[in-house]
Amino acid sequence: MIFIMLSKSKVKPAKESTSQVTKMFSELKKKGINIIGSYWTLGRYDGVLIFEAPSEKDAMKLAIDMREVMTSETLIAIPREEALKLL
Repeated sequence: MIFIMLSKSKVKPAKESTSQVTKMFSELKKKGINIIGSYWTLGRYDGVLIFEAPSEKDAMKLAIDMREVMTSETLIAIPREEALKLL
């Protein structure tokens, strides 16, 4: 399943915090979560994380684990072709 996490940072970005996130990304792979893309953004949210996880529970666990450093809103993404089959 593909997820899009929109995040708002609770802490000011610093080399220490960004290196912690890099380390966390490598740990996620061991848990079956594949990071497709990670972006810093301007506007309402500070970042966008696009990832693939086995289930909604795995995505929720990720959001819970990251809540100390950011607030987030996570969306489930369905490929257009699959959504069209539902019509």
